[in-house]
Amino acid sequence: MTVTTLSPRTHADLRDDAPDPVGPLLPVVGADLHAPVVHGGSVPYAGLDVAATAPALTAVADRISTVLSHYGSAHRGSGYASRVTTDALEHARATIGRCLGARPDDDVVLTRNTTDAITLLSSALPAGARVVVLDIEHHANLLPWRRHEVRTVPARATLAATIDAVEEALASSPTTLLAVTGASNVTGEVLPIAELAGIAHRHGARISIDAAQLAPHRRIDIAELGIDYLAVSGHKLYAPFGAGALIGRHDWLEAAPAYLPGGGAVREVTTDSVSWASSPQRHEGGTPNVLGAVALATALQVLHDLPAGAREDHESALLHRLDAGLRSIPGVTPLLVWPDAPDRVGVASFVVEGYDAAYVSCVLSAEHGIGVRDGRFCAHPLLARLSPDASAVRASIGVGTTSEHVDRLIDAVRGLTTSGSRWTYESTAGGWTPVPETRDLDPLGLGTTAGSPSPCETPV
Repeated sequence: MTVTTLSPRTHADLRDDAPDPVGPLLPVVGADLHAPVVHGGSVPYAGLDVAATAPALTAVADRISTVLSHYGSAHRGSGYASRVTTDALEHARATIGRCLGARPDDDVVLTRNTTDAITLLSSALPAGARVVVLDIEHHANLLPWRRHEVRTVPARATLAATIDAVEEALASSPTTLLAVTGASNVTGEVLPIAELAGIAHRHGARISIDAAQLAPHRRIDIAELGIDYLAVSGHKLYAPFGAGALIGRHDWLEAAPAYLPGGGAVREVTTDSVSWASSPQRHEGGTPNVLGAVALATALQVLHDLPAGAREDHESALLHRLDAGLRSIPGVTPLLVWPDAPDRVGVASFVVEGYDAAYVSCVLSAEHGIGVRDGRFCAHPLLARLSPDASAVRASIGVGTTSEHVDRLIDAVRGLTTSGSRWTYESTAGGWTPVPETRDLDPLGLGTTAGSPSPCETPV
C-alpha cells in the first residue's frame, strides 16, 4: 500500500487571514506523547477527548509526588505519616469548597466522581421528593433521580423557551429539586445557572448542578450563583486518581442515612445499634482516597489562580477555529441544542454524512494520531433527537489544547470527506479496527500485541 505522509501545513496555514497560533494554557502530563499510526512511525498525539478524561496538570503530578513521600492512613492513626496525611485530606476538602465558592456551612463530601456525587444526593432527598430534569442531561443526572418522582422537561427550540418550560413545570406542581447540567457534555452549551436557581427558589425548590463539564472551563461560585448542590469529577478537572465531590447544604445530608456505611462513618457501634457521624463523614465510610482528593484540590487551585478570563480566552480562540473549520467542510453537520445559547464551553459534536461516527473516530486515531470520542456520550435521549443515527463524533478542548491539534483534526476530517480513508478497516462488535493493525498498542507491557483484536471503541 502506498501512503502519502501528512503535510505539516494545515488548513489555517493556507489562508491569508489565518488566525494566530494558539499554544497550551497550562502544562499537562503527556503533552509530549507520540501516537503510532498505521502507515508507520508516530505523530504527536492530539488529545481532543478531554471532555471524557482530561490529562493531569503537571502541577498536580508534582504535588502528588510530594504527598506520596508522606503518605499514610488518614483519620486512622497518630503516627507522623498518618497525621500529615490527615491534614492533607482535610486541607484538600477545604480547598475544594473554597475554590468553588461554597458557603461557610456547606458540606464538602468526597466521592468517586460526579455520578457518585449525584447518586449520593439522590439518596439524601427528603421522603416524597419530586425532581425536575431536562432531557439533555448526561445519564449521571437522569438515572439516579428515578428512585423518586421525576418530571422530565423536553428542551424547546430555544434556550429562552426551555427556561420558560422549566418554570412552568415548577409552577404546576410542588417540586423538591431542579437538577440540571451546567454545560452539555454533547454540545458544550452553558445553561444560565443563576437564572435557573432563582426560578427554583421562587417556587420552593432547591437546585443541583452537574458541573462535570462546566467546572473545567469556567469559574463557579456556589454562593453567588445560588446553587444548593454542586457535583464535580476530578478526572474532568485535570486530576487523576478517581475522586469527585458533592458540595452543598448540610441539612439534607445530615438527615440522610449513611451513603457508604462502614469505618469512619460512625461515632459508636454496638451489636445492635449504631450512632452515625455527622455529614460529611457519615457518607465517606472506608479508607478515603487521599491522593484523589489532593489531586482534585490542587487542580482546582491552579485553575482558580489563573487570571480572570484566561481559560475563556484560550478556549474561545480554539473553539472558534474548530467551529469555523468544521462548518467549512461539506457534509459535516455540527450539533447544537439551541440557536440562542449565549455561552459554550470547548465541546463540539458533529456528524459526517455517509460515515459511521465510530468509523470516523477510528480513522482519526489510526491514520492521524487524533483522539476524539464517538457514540452517544451517555446522553441517549439527546443524541436520539440531534443525530440521524443517534451517534456523533465529539472533539473537546482543554487547557493543554493547541491550534495545531485543532487544525490537524479539521484537515483529517476534510481529507476523509474528499478522498476517503487511506487504510482498510473492518467492522467488529466493538466498532471498527484497522486491517492489518500495524500499531504497537502495548506500550505499557501488559501482554497484548498489535495482532490482538483491538477495535477503536465506541463507548456510550
